Amino acid sequence: MCEIFVKADPALYECRARSIRLHGAVTSIRLENLYWDVLKEIATRDGMSSNQLITKLYDEIVEYRGAIDNFTAFLRVCCLRYVSLMADGSISTDRRLPLAAASVAQPVSYFPGTANPPLMTRGR
Repeated sequence: MCEIFVKADPALYECRARSIRLHGAVTSIRLENLYWDVLKEIATRDGMSSNQLITKLYDEIVEYRGAIDNFTAFLRVCCLRYVSLMADGSISTDRRLPLAAASVAQPVSYFPGTANPPLMTRGR
């Protein structure tokens, strides 16, 4: 089983930092190359650059949830959700179709098709 993971191209898990401007403030986001590739794919589907997508995601999560403590982790979750939702057929695998028109029936709090894991509290 591990061969499918350990034989991955090391370039996929190398980290790369990018400077992003969010509403005039310059910030740096550090992600593994594979995540940057997935973000680029998502952005391309909706006719945006990666920077435009990241700004849009930032604006949407702040509007929906308020302040966000770990935006980089949120971006990783976005990438995993995108891949998971394509895998289970919730969104089209046709990369020519924009995601802006896609709708997921209900929010996914873990992975599609699995039970939510128990909440863990630090120190317990």
